[in-house]
Amino acid sequence: MKKISLLGATGSIGTQTLDVIQSHPEQFTLVAMSFGSNIKLGIEIISKFQPSFVAVKDKETYETLKLHFSSNVKFGYGDNALIEAAIYDGVDCLVNAVVGSVGLVPTLKAIENNITIAIANKETLVTAGHLVTEYAAKHNVKLLPVDSEHSAIFQCLQGETDKTIDRLIVTASGGSFRDKSREELQDVTVKEALNHPNWSMGAKITIDSATMMNKGLEVIEAHWLFNMPYHKIDVLLHKESIIHSLVEFQDRSIKAQLGTPDMRGPIQYALTYPDRLPLEKSKRLELWEIGKLHFEKADFKRYKCLQYAYESGKIGGTMPTVLNAANEEAVAAFLKGEIKFLQIEDCIERALDKHESIAHPGLEQIQEVDQLTRNFVQTLIS
Repeated sequence: MKKISLLGATGSIGTQTLDVIQSHPEQFTLVAMSFGSNIKLGIEIISKFQPSFVAVKDKETYETLKLHFSSNVKFGYGDNALIEAAIYDGVDCLVNAVVGSVGLVPTLKAIENNITIAIANKETLVTAGHLVTEYAAKHNVKLLPVDSEHSAIFQCLQGETDKTIDRLIVTASGGSFRDKSREELQDVTVKEALNHPNWSMGAKITIDSATMMNKGLEVIEAHWLFNMPYHKIDVLLHKESIIHSLVEFQDRSIKAQLGTPDMRGPIQYALTYPDRLPLEKSKRLELWEIGKLHFEKADFKRYKCLQYAYESGKIGGTMPTVLNAANEEAVAAFLKGEIKFLQIEDCIERALDKHESIAHPGLEQIQEVDQLTRNFVQTLIS
């Protein structure tokens, strides 16, 4: 029985992780979890899965849950509670499905405690990929990718050696506005941006998909997960989201991982690796139903956020930290109607232009740069 801690239980990845756990009760049990503001769903999850420990964001939610449940469930709130959930006694695997850089410290603490990491929190690797990978190597802890693209690459690399890899090809749906020109993006609404054609995701990730920042963050993740230089990581637009990513080898052969757009597949693979279990509820991929697959080269002029991500990754140091923090603040402002869609790019560009990268930053430097960047972007918005 594998004991799971799930950070971000009420989010899209979190609820689908719970679906996998529920489908295989003989294999998995939820012992700790966290969630933010969705109290109604949080209560439903706690009632159904009976975790031993639950971390929440604020004291008000904490007090509400304490009144609702008996003493057999332990509760905590704030950053320390999130860390406690990540390293709770007996946890074998941490599924990091929170959104934002808040997932970084709990991940590092879990690695220190020799807990396997199933990582769906892009920002952890983007913000501090060098620290996370150094920690993982030092403690001999596996970093198992949950994102469909990185899971696809990981699956394609099974049985292969690093020296034979020539290129990673990360696929992208193109998001909500893939058929619009930049001129047509001037006055798009939040509702339009949240209407993703293929995937059901949280609001922040869906906006990132529309700007293609999501793919840029995945490129930086791929760099760290697979120790691959940026010039050997390409992005390929693929509208159907059937091929989740590809790997090209030095003999020019290519492996691709295919499947229907269903995140339970990569989630379950991370939880069961190196084995596989049935995924009965997932729709079988029938290529004859699809008929055709379409591909396009990613255009940096059309998708500026993708360009910013490549440039930030190549510079390294604290530049990806700035990229991520500026993007989080700008996306939050767009979702609240404070800025227009294309102003997300403007905020990120100005934050990057202002920053002088610090090479090989420690955790405190990363956290300081993160906060300074957020403060700067807020001055642009207000």
